[in-house]
Amino acid sequence: MKKSILTIFAFAAIAIGSNAQTYTLSQCLKKGLENNYSLRITRNKEEVAHNNATIANAGYLPTIDLGTGYNGTFGGSDTKMRETGETDKARGKFDNTVNAGVDVNWTIFDGFKTSTTYKQLKEMEKIGETETRLALEDFIADLASEYYNFLQQRLRLTNYYNAVLLSKERLRIVEERYNIGNFSRLDYQQAKVDFNADSAQYLKQQEVVITSRIALNEMMAIEQVYTPISTVETSIEIDSTLDFTHLWNTMLANNAELLLANHNSTITQLDYKKVISRNYPYLKLNAGYDYTFNSYNKGSYIHRNGWGGNASVTIGFNIWDGNRKREKRNAKIAIENAKLQHDQLELSLKADLGNIWQAYRNNLQLLNLEKLNVITARENHDIAKERYMLGDLSGIEMREAQQSLLEAEERLLSVEYDTKICEISLLLISGEIGSYLE
Repeated sequence: MKKSILTIFAFAAIAIGSNAQTYTLSQCLKKGLENNYSLRITRNKEEVAHNNATIANAGYLPTIDLGTGYNGTFGGSDTKMRETGETDKARGKFDNTVNAGVDVNWTIFDGFKTSTTYKQLKEMEKIGETETRLALEDFIADLASEYYNFLQQRLRLTNYYNAVLLSKERLRIVEERYNIGNFSRLDYQQAKVDFNADSAQYLKQQEVVITSRIALNEMMAIEQVYTPISTVETSIEIDSTLDFTHLWNTMLANNAELLLANHNSTITQLDYKKVISRNYPYLKLNAGYDYTFNSYNKGSYIHRNGWGGNASVTIGFNIWDGNRKREKRNAKIAIENAKLQHDQLELSLKADLGNIWQAYRNNLQLLNLEKLNVITARENHDIAKERYMLGDLSGIEMREAQQSLLEAEERLLSVEYDTKICEISLLLISGEIGSYLE
């Protein structure tokens, strides 16, 4: 039974770690930032916003149209002369006209609407850049969290494997003493139950490790998501040097969500200016050059050519359109709402930063405490093992010491991961999450 379970462990370990590609967090991030599908879509959207931010799209440039046409008439006519009273009859006559021309239309001034539209397009370009940055920062935070979750689960797997080895050793001791009559069958059965329970826990943890590995491969857009990978880091290292004042000031200046809210506020102000632009007159220029060819089947002329240019200037003023006051009021409301949304977001970020910082500081204190607990639990386990070997300790008490050690290791691992998540969250909210790429 013991050999078969250990054989399963051996094959499972090979499945998890054989030929594994080893990554640092920075390498995972660079691979993910390059290949992740969602990020590639976001970058394409940013490029569209960049392509739209042109003076032509804003309406600064004139439009030039080249057109040609053909017209043919077929029929007859009866024309009665006034002087002679005779009727001139024409049948089956065919006249045709061919024309071609170039027309230029240019709005020279429209109450600053064109310039405002161009500013909006440039602002939309900035929004595209900021949205890309926001997506990148969220991705870095998500991938870093999954990376350390994968590391945490692998470390937990190691803890469970060590628990299996301890239970195996205890079962060996009990089995030997049971065979010579020093231990009862109850002691032997209990040791076997504990060994099987630890083995089952280890096998379940292998599934958790593989699930996390697949998630990490998916985020890096690795086609073979089952590809074995490993981490260079063998422990979760915590940055305990973060400064609250620095994080606070950096958040207010660089947080991507706040910057996005600022851009949206600017857009609403430009919308208001576009409404106001209708209070100004407009000036439009139209010019063209045309060529016309007429062919006649009857009359004094066989054909006629004509060509020449034309130009016109239009000055106008929209006196009333029935919607301007409504649109102006709504634009003012949009400006107010944009400011309220910005202030609400800023307050929410301040609260989030305060809560995360408190959790970060508490976890740092818990981290020191749990490290001491692991040292104490390991010493207690060693003492219990010596007494157990001497027969001064029962199997139940030995199991309690073993469980206490495992629980202490588990608590330390959980606190390390929680502290790391707080660290990631603080860097994300302050706009400094990109430091993980270094």
